[in-house]
Order: sequence, then C-alpha cells, then structure tokens
Amino acid sequence: MKKTIMTSVLLGLAASSFAELSVDEIVNKANTAAYYAGKDGRAEVEMNIIDKSGSTRTRKFALLRMNTEGGSQKFYVYFKEPADLYKQVFLVWKEVAEGKDDSRWMWLPALNLKRSIAPGDKRTSFVGSDFVYEDVSGRNLNEDTHELVETTGTQYVVKNTPKKPGDVEFSTYTVKIDKDTFLPRAAEYFDKNGKLYRTVEATKVETIQGFPTVTESVVKDLNTGGSTVNTFNNIEYNIGLDENIFTERFLRRPPREVTK
Repeated sequence: MKKTIMTSVLLGLAASSFAELSVDEIVNKANTAAYYAGKDGRAEVEMNIIDKSGSTRTRKFALLRMNTEGGSQKFYVYFKEPADLYKQVFLVWKEVAEGKDDSRWMWLPALNLKRSIAPGDKRTSFVGSDFVYEDVSGRNLNEDTHELVETTGTQYVVKNTPKKPGDVEFSTYTVKIDKDTFLPRAAEYFDKNGKLYRTVEATKVETIQGFPTVTESVVKDLNTGGSTVNTFNNIEYNIGLDENIFTERFLRRPPREVTK
C-alpha cells in the first residue's frame, strides 16, 4: 500500500514538473536543443531546391558553428557546389543581447567582394532557396513574445509574435516542440492577413554524440508551391574549432575544416 502511494506521489511530481515549465523556459530549452549542441559543431549539408514543377537545383556546403561568451555564436558556411557558388562564404556573428543586431557577411569570390547583409535583409532568400538567412543561425528569442497555446502528450505548441511587426513579413508563427528532446519539430508562419504561407519541418532526427540532432529539414512556400530540403551529413560536435576561423581573414582563405 505504501509503495502504491509513493509511486502515485512520484508520478504526480513528474507530471507537475511539466505543468510548471513556463513558456520562456520551454522556448529557451528549444533554442538550446536546436542551436547549442556541444561547444561547437560541423556538418556537410546538401540543399535541394524544388520548384512547383518538380525541377530541382542543388547546393552543397559545409557548416561550422561555435558558441561564444554570453550565449552568442558564430557561423561559417562554405559553398562547394554548384560551380557558380564555389568558394562563396556566409559568415554570421549572432548576438543574444536584446536590441543588438546580428552581423552577417557574404564573400563573393567571383567579384572579389565582401558584402554585408543588412538586418532588414535577414528574412530574404538564402542563396535562392526557400530558407531565409535567419534560418541558418536562428531567430533571436528577444525579438518575439511567446505564448504557450497548447500542450499535448508529446509536444508544446508555442505562438510567437514579433515585437516589431514592421520588420518582418509574418504576423505570427507557431512552433511545435518535442517534450522529450525539446527540439522544434514543426513551425507554421502566418502572413499579415492571418493566412498560413510557410512551413518548416524537422523530418528526420538522430542522436549524435548524445545530442538529438535534426538530420533533415524541409521548408515549404505555400504561395509559390516550392520547397527546399536540407540533408545534414558527417555531423560532429566538440571538435575544438579555433575562433579565428570566424573572421574576415578566413572569408578569402577557407580553413581546412570546411575544405576537407
């Protein structure tokens, strides 16, 4: 009898621990799971851009990521294919402080040109795909207000509303977050008229070096009928990247971590 009572108490405590999570705690855990696995990381990415007729264009690139002081991060993307994007580099310094913009640069070797990407352009297409620049490094949590609108047996559903609606093309977006891993599994974006126009889904997840990791993601543009599939391979965490890689010097001379 005592054992039954104790079991009931423990189950009740476990259930209440889920109920007591605030929406900010849920969102922070989801952000950590999605973007902060390990101290740093590397992946090879194949991006397939599919238009409404079924025609496909492919990009291949290496992605490096490093966590830095105070929760900020740096990202380095080096393009390998196709030929017209070969050696192009995308560099991000992601800031977490409220009111501070991320810094983004694109190196265009054919023009011998470094181009800054303005904060207002972060919601534009990333190299012609249905992903946007902001998708690469993630959206700053301070840019939205968050509301827990539903809790199911397996997921939290969070509605996010931009604090500066004039800066973005959406009015709100909802994210479905896995309760076990806290990985965001699906997002739906609504336009200024409240119409669903864009979805992002983690279609494959694997555990790599102990970290639940998205290995395939799909974004769909419901207005154009196009979609883009990202497949992640050769993923590694805690590889000891040098922070100097994420500087202007290595825009022109890519490190071996992305060329090997």
